[in-house]
Amino acid sequence: MKETILKLEKVTKVYPNGTVANRDINMEFEKGEIHSVVGENGAGKSTLMKMIFGIEKPSSGTITYKGEETHFNSSMDAIHAGIGMVHQHFMLIPSFSIVDNIILGEEPTKSIFIDKKEAAKRCQELSDKYDFELDVTAKVSTLSVAKRQKVEILKTLYRNAELIILDEPTSVLTPQETEKLFDQLRFFKEQGHTIIFISHKLEEVKQISDKISVIRNGVSKGTYLNSELTMEQLTNLIIGRDLDNDMDEYKTHEDFHNEKALEIHDLYMERNGKPVLNNVSFAVKRGEILGVAGVEGNGQQELVKCITGLEETRYTGDINICDKTVNDLKIRGRREIGMAYIPEDRMVDGVAGELPISDNLISTYYTREDINGKLFMDAKAIAKMSDELIKTFAVKTKNARAAVNSLSGGNVQKVVVAREYNTNSTFMIAEQPTHGIDIGSAEFVHHKLIEMRNKGAGILLVSADLNEVMDLSDRIIVMFNGKIAGYFPNANKVDENELGMYMLGAKHQSAEEIGGALND
Repeated sequence: MKETILKLEKVTKVYPNGTVANRDINMEFEKGEIHSVVGENGAGKSTLMKMIFGIEKPSSGTITYKGEETHFNSSMDAIHAGIGMVHQHFMLIPSFSIVDNIILGEEPTKSIFIDKKEAAKRCQELSDKYDFELDVTAKVSTLSVAKRQKVEILKTLYRNAELIILDEPTSVLTPQETEKLFDQLRFFKEQGHTIIFISHKLEEVKQISDKISVIRNGVSKGTYLNSELTMEQLTNLIIGRDLDNDMDEYKTHEDFHNEKALEIHDLYMERNGKPVLNNVSFAVKRGEILGVAGVEGNGQQELVKCITGLEETRYTGDINICDKTVNDLKIRGRREIGMAYIPEDRMVDGVAGELPISDNLISTYYTREDINGKLFMDAKAIAKMSDELIKTFAVKTKNARAAVNSLSGGNVQKVVVAREYNTNSTFMIAEQPTHGIDIGSAEFVHHKLIEMRNKGAGILLVSADLNEVMDLSDRIIVMFNGKIAGYFPNANKVDENELGMYMLGAKHQSAEEIGGALND
């Protein structure tokens, strides 16, 4: 019989404003297991992890770790007790070396000085033991995303963590990097570590877990052996219904005579004297979704900024939207031509969080005649349009005057998608459109993108989620090191491992093959 390392009994968290994040949560985590905790955004997973890690305190109930009831006052208390957490957004100092990042706050001393030599020795031994393939003297700024994640995990191991919480650990990894991580997690398990795995990627949850706990609306829906659950049963437990995973039935094409919504020729841009976009050329036709795959940091963000007009740094090459050259236009001018944009960071670039939902829904087309009165905005028309969009896009809110920052991440994204969908634009950029949102909201967003495409919009889908790119795209390009490394004219005829090789730079097509991204 395995030893219980962590036990939650009737754990409840109620915030001062009356919001109930968790109610009577009961869970047990055993030593030497990989235990996934899943649920929609706003279900209470994050709050529960914060209570385990000492960031929040429960309103009632008990958390018992290694046989003792915990009363952590901070995350440092949890760390010293043997609990580690790797956050989705890494907490590393790029200009520091790996070893300096790992020992920060826990520096070994010799006499009155930091014993850097001993620290480097121990860090390197840990890296070698777990096959992390790191030179701990290297600067973090030189590392890939996957290696930075390994540094974060090493930080927890250096502090002798026996229980490690991993928050969305595969969101920025290629299939090959994900498989490598899973091999290392299995080794941690063999060494007696307990892993709490948080993810929206249910295929990966099924692949790696021993047990799965489900939270819905702040309440536990039970803990199950992975082997006892089908994917359909798991989905139903999470969202209360079956998920529609078949995108093919939505992929009906109409003939738009190969009209191009976007055309890019020889796009080149430097940053700090180095090319971040290197002669990139491709086109997006009306009535199609062109997917852009790639590990984050290979020019995708710069590409989007150049196309939208958000990039202040000058670039060379030509960008045409709806047959018009837009090089000299700002984002508003490009929107007026026919561009819509779902940004990666919805709270920074997508909405004004303090303002009402209705204000956000009209923010990109407030000059439209149907909502603009003779002297003032037509409040009744705005309210009517907002209510219709909230209903159509299933935004969970009390009313249209509620502040956007009162919504869950999935509902904020629905507001952004509703606004952009309602522009009836010919060209749409969807940048990480489902990043960090739950599977129910992601399914809804996917269907709306397909609807836009079927109505004749050309959509550029930029996503670090390879499954999303493969499920939605008609054609795919892969970016590596600021260039197009591969072009696939039929997304249905390529598998994720093949794409992963191009994402890692292990493969690269000829110029003639890549030229099809513009000319097909």
